[in-house]
Amino acid sequence: MLTNRNKRQRAGVFLIQGVRPISLAVANGWRFESLLRPEGAQLSEWARGIIRDSAAEVIEVLPELLAELGERGSGEPELIAVGVARPDDFDRIPCGPDFFGIVFDRPVSPGNVGTLIRSADAFGASAVVVTGHAADIYDPKAVRASTGSLFSLPVVRARSTDEVSAWARERQRAGIPLRIVGTDEHGTADIADYDLTGPRLIVIGNETTGLSARWREACDDIVRIPIGGGASSLNAATAGSVLLYEAARQRRAAHR
Repeated sequence: MLTNRNKRQRAGVFLIQGVRPISLAVANGWRFESLLRPEGAQLSEWARGIIRDSAAEVIEVLPELLAELGERGSGEPELIAVGVARPDDFDRIPCGPDFFGIVFDRPVSPGNVGTLIRSADAFGASAVVVTGHAADIYDPKAVRASTGSLFSLPVVRARSTDEVSAWARERQRAGIPLRIVGTDEHGTADIADYDLTGPRLIVIGNETTGLSARWREACDDIVRIPIGGGASSLNAATAGSVLLYEAARQRRAAHR
């Protein structure tokens, strides 16, 4: 059931597997509805610790059924957690003078969503926002690609560009000099020449069509990533990772 998006969203739960993702979910206070373990199997010290620390209901499952729920080619998992999704609430996003967030607009690939979340976590971003009709952040492929980073920083889904830009303008009216920065090959400045040290919300467009017209209107500035060779563009998650790295580099330099 939880591999089906509609059923997953109605239930408000999703599957988590792997030592690192489950451990990070526990460490960051995510709630589990239940923990699935293979019937009759002896568990490792790690698995016993997870069961003890999470206080979730433990359900014994036939090994072949658990293997079916697990990742293909990875064998029978020792534990699968049924995690409880967190609310898509902008109050979860801390926005102060050092804010640095990234928006992924209408991504199609769950793998790209997970990869960008992983990069955002690695480079110290404050939050990730996924907008529009998009791949689900709780899709098993997205959870797997994030390697647990989904549980380490706020990741919020928004219905539209307007919802995000209204939140950003409210922050501006509250005195935070937040700027919305779009990315496009025809941007007005190279990323290395643009100041990414202040409060910034960086927008990465759809993998195929790039920034929407609505986002172009909402952005305060649009920057570009200079590329060469035969490539006409970068993968969206790769472009986001480059922007995240450059922002982290500038911020480290500013604090020296």
